[in-house]
Amino acid sequence: MLDKVLRFFITLVFAIVGGALLKLASPMLAMFISVEFFNVDIEIFQITLASLICILTGALIGGLCGWFASPFLTRQLSRFTVFVEKQLGKMPINDVIAGAVGLAIGLIIANLLSYSFAKIPVVGDYIPVIFSIVIGYLGIHITIKKRKELIGSFEFIPRTLKEVLRNREAQPAESNKNEIKSEKVSIERPKTYKRKDKTETKPSTPVPTPLSESTDKPAEVKKNYKLLDTNVIIDGRIADICATGFLEGTLLIPVFVLEELQHIADSPDSLRRVRGRRGLDVLKQIQDDSARLKVEVMNVDFDDIQEVDSKLVRLAQKVNGKIITNDFNLNKVAQLRGVEVLNINDLSNAVKPVVIPGETMKVQVVKDGKEPGQGVAYLEDGTMIVIENGHRYLSRTISVEVTSALQTSAGRMIFAKPR
Repeated sequence: MLDKVLRFFITLVFAIVGGALLKLASPMLAMFISVEFFNVDIEIFQITLASLICILTGALIGGLCGWFASPFLTRQLSRFTVFVEKQLGKMPINDVIAGAVGLAIGLIIANLLSYSFAKIPVVGDYIPVIFSIVIGYLGIHITIKKRKELIGSFEFIPRTLKEVLRNREAQPAESNKNEIKSEKVSIERPKTYKRKDKTETKPSTPVPTPLSESTDKPAEVKKNYKLLDTNVIIDGRIADICATGFLEGTLLIPVFVLEELQHIADSPDSLRRVRGRRGLDVLKQIQDDSARLKVEVMNVDFDDIQEVDSKLVRLAQKVNGKIITNDFNLNKVAQLRGVEVLNINDLSNAVKPVVIPGETMKVQVVKDGKEPGQGVAYLEDGTMIVIENGHRYLSRTISVEVTSALQTSAGRMIFAKPR
C-alpha cells in the first residue's frame, strides 16, 4: 500500500515539474507557429491556448516519466530509510534528542542571519541555503559533543524542586515535634505531696532520651567504591562473586563503561555483539541482586581522555576507589599510577585446589604443545597442563605425575610427565 502511495506522489511531482518546464517554452511555440488561434487568451487562469497545450503536454510526459521511474526511486528511498534507521539505532537516545535540539537552534540562528544578507545582489538568494546547511550542522555537532555540560547546566532545576518538597515535608514534622515537646513539659511538672500539714515538693525524675531520638548525627559511612571495567563485566564471574557476599562497599559503574558496552553490543561483528549483550545482561543481574551489594551508576566523563581504561584509572583516583578487572595490562597501569586493583584471575587462582609435585591425576591430551613432543591437557576449571612427551598420547586419557606448577596473574600452568 505504501509503495502505491509513493508511486502516486512521485508521478504527481514529475507531472507538475514537466508542466512547469514546458510552460516556459510556450512563448517559443507561439513564435514558430504563427497561428492566431494559439495566441487566444483563455479566461481560465488567464493563460493562452499555447501555454495550456504546453502545460498539459509537459504534465503528460512528466507523469509517464515519473510512473516508470517510481519503482527505482522507491527502492532507493527504502534503502536510504533503512540506512538512517541503522545509524539512529546505533546512537543513544540522548544523542538523538541533543542532535534534534541543536538542529532546531541552528536553523533558527541561520534564518535570523540570512535575513540580514538576503538583500545582497546576485548571491543574496543563495546565502540562506548555505547558512542553513553550515549552521544546522554545527548545531548538531556542538550539542551532541557538549550534551553532558548542557544537561549539567540545568541540574539546578531538580535540586530546587527536591529542596522545596523537602521543606514542605519538614514543616508538618516540625509542628508535630513541637507538640510532643509541649506534652513532655506538662508531664515533667513537679508533683506536690502533703505530709503532717507540711507541703513537700518532689521534682520529677528526668526521662532519658531514647537512642532513636538522639540528636547526635551518625558518622558518614564510607562508600568504599569498587569500579568495574568492561572486560570483567563481559567475563561474567563478577556477578557470581557479588552473589556470594564477599565484596563490600559500593559497585561503581561509570557511564563511559556503559557507552562502550552499548557500542560493542551494536557492533556489526556477531562475536562482539554477543559479548556486548552478555555484558549488559551481567550488569542487569548485578543490579537485580543489589540487596547484597549497592550498585551506583555515575554520570561522569573525561573529555580530555580517549581510552576507557585511562578514564577508569582517573575516576578511581578521584573517588579513592579500587578497580575490579581481569585485564593484565590495566592491572599493571593502575598499580603504577597508585590505584589499588582487585584482579578476578588472582581470586580464581587463589581458590583453585593446590597441586603438589609428585601428585598424580588423570587427564585427556587434547592438542600438541608449543615445543616438539609436548602435549596439552586441561582441568575442569580451565587450568592448562603441559605434558612432557605427551604428543604420542594425543586424544587419549592417561595418568600423569605433576613435576611443577607456575602461578601468574594471567592464570596457572601445570607441568607434568606421563607415568
